[in-house]
Amino acid sequence: MTPDDVARRVVDAFDSMTLIQPLTDDDPELDEAGAYAIAAAVHAQRVARGERPVGRKIGFTNRTVWPLFGIDRPNWSWVYDTTTPQLGSGPWRLDIARLLQPRIEPEVQLHFARTPPAGAGEAEVLLSVDWIAHGFEIVHCPFPDWRFRAADAIAACVYHGFLVVGPPVALEPRDTDEWVARLRDFTITLSRDGSEVATGGGADVLDSPVLAFAQLASLLSCQGAEPVRAGEIVTTGTLTNAMPIAPGQTWSTAVAGLAVPDASITFV
Repeated sequence: MTPDDVARRVVDAFDSMTLIQPLTDDDPELDEAGAYAIAAAVHAQRVARGERPVGRKIGFTNRTVWPLFGIDRPNWSWVYDTTTPQLGSGPWRLDIARLLQPRIEPEVQLHFARTPPAGAGEAEVLLSVDWIAHGFEIVHCPFPDWRFRAADAIAACVYHGFLVVGPPVALEPRDTDEWVARLRDFTITLSRDGSEVATGGGADVLDSPVLAFAQLASLLSCQGAEPVRAGEIVTTGTLTNAMPIAPGQTWSTAVAGLAVPDASITFV
């Protein structure tokens, strides 16, 4: 099967809410390069039907979850206008009825005013960012019981479902060093219906969400892929383990050490 053929299978699984076997079950030799070729074909099919890319997601930046899935490095996919609902400042409500085995990921989101220079460090990256936010990525998986290999995740758009972007907090150049430090050190608590279920922080995301972006920029360069441009938003990976969600639940975060609002979302 060609990458286009496999991509149609992936797109159809998400569209029809049908679970399929991992792609690597049929093709055990599927590697990272082949998976990104499939992902590119998925992207082309989504753009062809009218979806507009508005940014990127970085997947598997949280080292604490790598052993759970047999993953040893981050990966990436596109984010679209159709998957980035405009829900206001919160608390939010989101319909997840058409997602497969959905999970919630609290994340830091960076909005770029310009493309950072090649090899940029943390301060240089943040000087290219005009605002930062804290919100949620809602991921979903077409493979039964979230059983997959790294190539499956890449080919399936790193499971991107929705990106809920929090209220933007403007970054001032004079505050860059402070943001660098706080993004490394802040902590977060994730709760379901008022009960704490997970904790994490900036250090869990490749030592900092900004360092997670730096790895994305390096990966894009190595792949010869389009770099992040002005106007794009990048969500930098889950700060805690990704937790299963269901309609009727309310999930919330409490952030300590970072000047972004806490977040709350109810699923319907």
